[in-house]
Amino acid sequence: MHEAIKNFPKQFEYKPVIENAGKLKKFKKFIVLGMGGSNLAADLFKIRDPYFDVMSHRNYGLPKLSPAVLKQSLIIASSYSGNTEEVIEGFKLASKMKYPLAAVSTGGKLLDLAKKSKVPHVQMPATGIQPRSALGYSIKSLAAVMKENKFSSELTELAKLMKSYEAERIGKALARKLKGHVPVIYSSERNMPIAYNWKIKFNETGKIPAFINYFPELNHNEMTGFDVKDSTGALSKYFYFVFLKDVADQPKITKRMNVTERLYRERRLPSEVVIVNGKNHFHKIFSSLLLADWTAYYTAKEYGVEAEQVPMVEEFKKLIK
Repeated sequence: MHEAIKNFPKQFEYKPVIENAGKLKKFKKFIVLGMGGSNLAADLFKIRDPYFDVMSHRNYGLPKLSPAVLKQSLIIASSYSGNTEEVIEGFKLASKMKYPLAAVSTGGKLLDLAKKSKVPHVQMPATGIQPRSALGYSIKSLAAVMKENKFSSELTELAKLMKSYEAERIGKALARKLKGHVPVIYSSERNMPIAYNWKIKFNETGKIPAFINYFPELNHNEMTGFDVKDSTGALSKYFYFVFLKDVADQPKITKRMNVTERLYRERRLPSEVVIVNGKNHFHKIFSSLLLADWTAYYTAKEYGVEAEQVPMVEEFKKLIK
């Protein structure tokens, strides 16, 4: 796991090859079918460009959209292993309905189906790392299938821009502070996909609970749950709040973050500010996620748990067969 995180920036050197590319048209709307780590990348495009028309579907089948909309969209089945049952069901349904379809995977049943039906697809490198650790491969593959050349070029630049060593140092220190607490990650609404990635990494790598919310919504409900009183203080003492602050956030959102942090500190609720910064949107996104990777990795070390594998997920899969 340590090597996978250290070498993460190198993933952006990857050049996806699209099989059956001649069948792939240019689309303006995209629907990405994926679960867990296989669908962390799709939402990140919305941070880069809020007007980019991409939708993540994390469920069986296809999203509840009209046939007209589905016909106008490129449906991309994304499964790192190629054996995610929800994604395979969605792929089969889209194929049956003759909707525009593509696939991204390292192998498995999904790749077999894509090859058999001659659907445009990218076969990502099967390096043995976990899906959540293959985010660079995943987002570059999606950008290629979407024919978003500008996105692809910007992502390729990250191989030189990102520095793993500094993120490791900061992440290790943050993990020490978080020990004994449940992280709650707060961000602006636009940066919610980053916060969600932080949560997933704490869950899967750190093997601890973690939760997220966003501004301004949390100021109208969740915040009041932490108005610590003598009778409720025991419920709040295990939480640790991580504020993901971005200089590009709307000034009113920044003000809300600052005031909320102050109110929490006055109530002796531990908190930490993590600045989301970089030379461009993708640099900011993945620099923050690299820090999340290191923080989660050293969180696992702090608790003496194995960081890479997800045995409870595997146990669950066996029980539902």
